[in-house]
Amino acid sequence: MALPSLPPEPVTTEPARAVGGSLLTQSWLDLTFLHWPADPADVAPLLPPGTRPDVLDGVTYVGLVAFRMHRVGWFGLPGVPYLGTFPETNVRLYSVDGHGRRGVVFRSLEASRLLPVATARLGFRLPYVWARMGIGQTGDSITYTSERRWPGPRGARSRVVVRIGEPVEEPSELEHFLTARWGMHSSFFGRQMYLPNTHPRWPLHRAELVECTEDLVVAAGLPKPVGAPVSVLYSPGVPVRFGWPAKSGGRSNR
Repeated sequence: MALPSLPPEPVTTEPARAVGGSLLTQSWLDLTFLHWPADPADVAPLLPPGTRPDVLDGVTYVGLVAFRMHRVGWFGLPGVPYLGTFPETNVRLYSVDGHGRRGVVFRSLEASRLLPVATARLGFRLPYVWARMGIGQTGDSITYTSERRWPGPRGARSRVVVRIGEPVEEPSELEHFLTARWGMHSSFFGRQMYLPNTHPRWPLHRAELVECTEDLVVAAGLPKPVGAPVSVLYSPGVPVRFGWPAKSGGRSNR
């Protein structure tokens, strides 16, 4: 039987669907979002089976997102203060599946704690990598650094410095498209997996990019970004809850 191919669901600033159960809880804090346009033809081969590039006006995007993961917890239990708290920087793409569910696809996730990296790689087949990382803030400027340790390419790195600006009162269509994502697409032992999430509406700020030196995008298998990012945003963060993976028919496995 042919797989369904529904149009993409609307982009919504609130969760697109109810999320039952709690597989994971965490907070994403002090985030900076950098985005460059990308050719859907370059992105499509890098997405899991059953998904395609999500586009806005014919363009898709590659994101470099740096932040502080805070107190990851499992199955509704309280978050872990040390092992569950660490800097993270990810390279992500934008996807939509045959059921119209919009999501993100992670090409790499740098993190500074080895045990969570190993757990995510072995347990969920997510492309986490162990890196030497730091986050520092001086006044309204925040700096994120990362240097990859394992696995390779060893030495892949990034240094991002932004100056935090005024709150975004009304995000643009593009800003909604890049941030209002209510699930993750992945491949688990050859099968498509959709992991839904829920969190409050993003509190966003304009941000000025002061410095960006990185080779993580190329290390993730994408062409080197050309020029400055078309979108630079900062958020103080949100608490997040992930539900159970959805079955191919769109229902939760729980």
